[in-house]
Amino acid sequence: MNHVFPVLTALAYLLSFGLYVRFLAAGNKFTGRVGTVLLGVGLIAHYFALLERSRGLHTVPYHDLYGSMSLFGWLLALTYLGLELYHRQRSVGAFVLPFILVFFLAAHLAPADRLSPPAVHGVVFAFHVTLSILAYAAFALSFVLSIIFLGEERLLRNHKLGEVVWRLPPLELLDQMSRSSVLVGLISIAVGTALGYVSVDRLPGQNSFYDPKYIITLLVLALYALYFRLAGTAAWRGARASKLCIFNFVIVVLSFTVVNLYLSHSHRYF
Repeated sequence: MNHVFPVLTALAYLLSFGLYVRFLAAGNKFTGRVGTVLLGVGLIAHYFALLERSRGLHTVPYHDLYGSMSLFGWLLALTYLGLELYHRQRSVGAFVLPFILVFFLAAHLAPADRLSPPAVHGVVFAFHVTLSILAYAAFALSFVLSIIFLGEERLLRNHKLGEVVWRLPPLELLDQMSRSSVLVGLISIAVGTALGYVSVDRLPGQNSFYDPKYIITLLVLALYALYFRLAGTAAWRGARASKLCIFNFVIVVLSFTVVNLYLSHSHRYF
């Protein structure tokens, strides 16, 4: 398999991370813009790395642990870039890029665990999986933003106002960015779950409507819908909403790990 695109992806993400850190430390706008451009280059290279691997193995990117983790990293990068451009705020890039790098590099260390082809396939199933992983990525981004919010709030409360703190987004903007990310996740997981039911309904002679994965997915959907509702109220806006968002992501992690690997029969890697 050609390693040009994976190497280019890792290099672009790593350089982008370094430039985002430099931008956060020095505040040079040109450095930040180049960091964004390199993130875009990494996204393109990452896409072709996934595409090349899928063609080489004649399977979908999420069919094994490598593909699932790599696709998660790509969608996390894509969601962050969209959020950065929408809110015109790149100060949090230095905190998000490490997660993207970790998932991309960890994917290459994942075991080559090949599974039998899934019982369901086709365009509807592909959208079901992609939208589900996009939702996880969006929720992961809101988790990072919530941690930044709580950290920045604590520094401001303790009057530790270094130069880096002043370059972080205002607390109100961090709250807005977190809610924007959750909105992307809510739409993705709602549509993705509905498509999953459509896919299962097409299976002849069997169904998996009561798979534990579906149950916890509905719980995640309810919890984030609750967060989105409460985060807009005066009583919950800010730190309380951020803590709820962090708690919700713990449930997402349990869904993506314990439920997938040990409880679900049809959702091992997504």
